[in-house]
Amino acid sequence: MPGSRPRYQAEYRQQMVDLVRSGPSPDHLAREFEPSAQSIRNWEAQADRDEG
Repeated sequence: MPGSRPRYQAEYRQQMVDLVRSGPSPDHLAREFEPSAQSIRNWEAQADRDEG
Protein backbone atom coordinates (compact mmCIF):
# COMPACT_ATOMS: atom_id res chain seq x y z
CA MET A 1 0.00 0.00 0.00
CA PRO A 2 1.70 3.23 -1.11
CA GLY A 3 2.24 5.82 1.58
CA SER A 4 1.70 3.42 4.45
CA ARG A 5 3.94 3.78 7.45
CA PRO A 6 6.15 0.92 8.60
CA ARG A 7 5.12 -0.72 11.86
CA TYR A 8 7.87 -1.03 14.43
CA GLN A 9 7.87 -3.68 17.12
CA ALA A 10 7.37 -2.52 20.71
CA GLU A 11 10.87 -3.75 21.61
CA TYR A 12 12.42 -1.63 18.86
CA ARG A 13 10.47 1.46 19.94
CA GLN A 14 11.59 0.91 23.54
CA GLN A 15 15.22 0.62 22.41
CA MET A 16 14.91 3.98 20.65
CA VAL A 17 13.37 5.54 23.78
CA ASP A 18 16.18 4.11 25.91
CA LEU A 19 18.79 5.49 23.51
CA VAL A 20 17.23 8.98 23.53
CA ARG A 21 17.15 8.95 27.31
CA SER A 22 20.83 8.00 27.45
CA GLY A 23 21.96 11.00 25.43
CA PRO A 24 21.64 11.07 21.64
CA SER A 25 18.99 13.37 20.24
CA PRO A 26 16.05 12.05 18.19
CA ASP A 27 17.54 13.87 15.18
CA HIS A 28 20.84 12.02 15.60
CA LEU A 29 19.08 8.66 15.95
CA ALA A 30 16.89 9.36 12.92
CA ARG A 31 20.01 9.90 10.81
CA GLU A 32 21.50 6.65 12.08
CA PHE A 33 18.36 4.48 12.06
CA GLU A 34 15.18 4.32 10.00
CA PRO A 35 12.38 6.02 11.98
CA SER A 36 11.91 9.76 11.73
CA ALA A 37 12.95 12.05 14.57
CA GLN A 38 9.29 12.92 15.12
CA SER A 39 8.38 9.25 15.51
CA ILE A 40 11.10 8.83 18.11
CA ARG A 41 9.88 11.94 19.95
CA ASN A 42 6.34 10.56 19.88
CA TRP A 43 7.50 7.22 21.27
CA GLU A 44 9.38 8.95 24.07
CA ALA A 45 6.36 11.10 24.94
CA GLN A 46 4.12 8.03 24.98
CA ALA A 47 6.60 6.17 27.19
CA ASP A 48 6.60 9.14 29.60
CA ARG A 49 2.79 9.06 29.74
CA ASP A 50 2.74 5.30 30.24
CA GLU A 51 5.29 5.50 33.05
CA GLY A 52 3.39 8.26 34.83
